Amino acid sequence: MRRTSSGTEPRFTAVAGMVLGALLASGCAAMPDSGGISKVELSQGAADRNLQARVYPVAPAKGAKPRALLTGFLDAVTADEGYETARKYLTEEAAATWNPDAGIQVLAAATPNLPSGQDVTDTDTMVSASVTGQVIARIDEKQSYVLVDGQRDISSDFTFVRQKDGEWRIDKLPAGVIMNETNFRNSYRQVDRFFYTSPDPSAVSAGKADQEVLIADPIYLRRRIDPLTMAAKALVAGPSNWLAPVARTAFPSGARVDRVTVDDSRVAHVQLGGADTTDGVACRRMATQLFYTLADQGKGQVERLELKGQRGSCAVSRSDVQGTGPGALAGPPPAQQYYQRADNGVLMVTEEQRNGDPVRGVLGKPQPAGKPALGTVAVNRDGSWAAAISGDGHQLYSVPLSDNAVALPEPVLGTPVRTADKEDGLASPSWDGRGDLWVVDRNPQAPRVVMVRGNKAYPVPVEKLDGQTVQAMKISSDGARVALVVKTAGVPSRSLMFGLVVHGGTPEAPTAKIVGLRRAAPSLTDVVSVSWAEADQLLVLGKEADRIQQLHYISTDGSQSTDGPLPGADSMLTVSASESRWSALAQAPPVLAVAVGKIYRLIGNQWREVPLTDKAGSFFYPG
Repeated sequence: MRRTSSGTEPRFTAVAGMVLGALLASGCAAMPDSGGISKVELSQGAADRNLQARVYPVAPAKGAKPRALLTGFLDAVTADEGYETARKYLTEEAAATWNPDAGIQVLAAATPNLPSGQDVTDTDTMVSASVTGQVIARIDEKQSYVLVDGQRDISSDFTFVRQKDGEWRIDKLPAGVIMNETNFRNSYRQVDRFFYTSPDPSAVSAGKADQEVLIADPIYLRRRIDPLTMAAKALVAGPSNWLAPVARTAFPSGARVDRVTVDDSRVAHVQLGGADTTDGVACRRMATQLFYTLADQGKGQVERLELKGQRGSCAVSRSDVQGTGPGALAGPPPAQQYYQRADNGVLMVTEEQRNGDPVRGVLGKPQPAGKPALGTVAVNRDGSWAAAISGDGHQLYSVPLSDNAVALPEPVLGTPVRTADKEDGLASPSWDGRGDLWVVDRNPQAPRVVMVRGNKAYPVPVEKLDGQTVQAMKISSDGARVALVVKTAGVPSRSLMFGLVVHGGTPEAPTAKIVGLRRAAPSLTDVVSVSWAEADQLLVLGKEADRIQQLHYISTDGSQSTDGPLPGADSMLTVSASESRWSALAQAPPVLAVAVGKIYRLIGNQWREVPLTDKAGSFFYPG
């Protein structure tokens, strides 16, 4: 401690927040009162009923010294209540000015490191202490999770004063909250709020090209402090800083949520102030955003939503707004599955437990004698078109899956052959739900991302790549978000990033650019394959340092969506999942994987080999 009275000025440091085990040992968490000791699993996505530990705050003890006050305060901010008890550790002035909602610094898990033998004397009236630690992420003022680039250490200063009654209290402290990752995951859970996609001014026709759908914007909220009301208020406050360029909201400035309740009939009732609900269309647009945001909190707990203002009201249910919901452009369920025969490249469509049938048109037939089999193929969301890359990787074809397609059309895109290495050609064709085709050109002299609309190709600039090149991509069904696999020259590993697609121009001259790049899953040292698995997360096949390939669910905010990876193997080459569900209650289609010489479905946590008579070189869903 640095003393302001006479004497020396030693200093102590602490890492914010006790780990859960320390809370249990100190009696600050409720546990079952019978049974043996068992491992406590804490998942940021787990339902509250599955959590086996609750944290209760403890007010400062009489005569507590600054060291104990700091530890008690850092514990209190993680408790399952508001910040009432935490404010008891502060002076009256500090309690009135401290803003815990300014954000959260999430530190790597650690316990306080306080040197012994250093404490205050009877003559001390003011002391200071620093909380230090390595920041891995922060939660901003809009409750959005933001990964921290690289290793960043913080040192946050706290000042303590001795009050007139002789008790020590915290007089100065940083805005926001500091806690370690263990406490953060125990106290907060990830939920999605939903916003409409911004219109594309270059859309050429009515229908899916300009259909408005909801996209997920993940945030973190306290698990047990009125999460429905908190989610509704966060929704009305507007989208995250990251998603804002491609999203819009139906709520006017000044709107506020006064009350949220859910009755026994699974109807959510929302009282809204500061917004006109007499306009039926505007009211239903707001209600739709609220419905999906609240329904996301618990599967099946909200089936209908009634929105009431000072004047006027409206109601929506899932069946009323299905065409606007998240993933509405992913394609009709059940999601079709496709594979290419390894012997001749013929594209086959299949169901769960049988060999496939050739698709209609030229892709359902072998290439003419003397021509190499086609390379990578991707089918659009409704199964009516396919994109095919030539066997040498340097031409892209857009082909209708119809009987009228008797020969390959002229390529819609080409790239020069630079080397004998296939790593320099076209890669990862991907369809959004609006009919646009996306592809990566890995030409080392002019790498680029390209959008194909109709039969015309348009270059898509990627802002702030900072010397990296795009090696693969996967577009979301809504067309507003994209996952990019990137690498740096001379570095063999490939990393994952998220970006936003901003459309512009006119129907005659459309433009698109990828902005807002942000890092995802920094623990992955090499990314092999990516696929959208839900409207708000990716399935990623990749490696962590010194481990075999495994499957990871990655949220669009860049965080891991599960506590641990799913089983995988180094023999796996690609994975594919599907956004196509239409109902949040519908079971997700199984994950598909291609390994060396074998095809698998992941059902639950078990891999099952697909008994195809054909030898398949790829296995995938539309998109």
